[in-house]
Amino acid sequence: MRVISILVENNAGTLARIASLFARRGYNIDSLTVSATKDAKISRLTVTAQLNDLEVEQLIAQTEKLQEVQEIEELFASSSVLREIMLIKIKVDNGNRSQIMEIASVYGGVVVDLSPESMILELTGKPAKIDAFIKMLQDFTVVDFCRTGVTGMARN
Repeated sequence: MRVISILVENNAGTLARIASLFARRGYNIDSLTVSATKDAKISRLTVTAQLNDLEVEQLIAQTEKLQEVQEIEELFASSSVLREIMLIKIKVDNGNRSQIMEIASVYGGVVVDLSPESMILELTGKPAKIDAFIKMLQDFTVVDFCRTGVTGMARN
């Protein structure tokens, strides 16, 4: 997975133009997050995709040509902070509720909703941590889950 961070002017159609660059080259976007920055006129797009070195270089070169793009960089796990949020709904009963809560506690998960039939947990962390958490819950009935996609920032 490659993580690309793009600072863009906050204009209508900018996201569509960037997404179309991926589509024209046949690259699938695995996740996409868009957020405000300290400057209300600028947004940060964080895109993850399965790309090789040449594809990343080409994509960055093409994206830099767009008028709205202020800055683009690849984020690496060794020199960046990468995080994701997940909500996961699990079927619970009196027999497994405490076991699920214990697993969630080990991973830093928080119960955000609880009913007699289900529990919704929230977990924030590196994508690998989220993947490991899902794997730990495979013996339980996962009703549904959603992930925000990666967001990140270079350390320096």
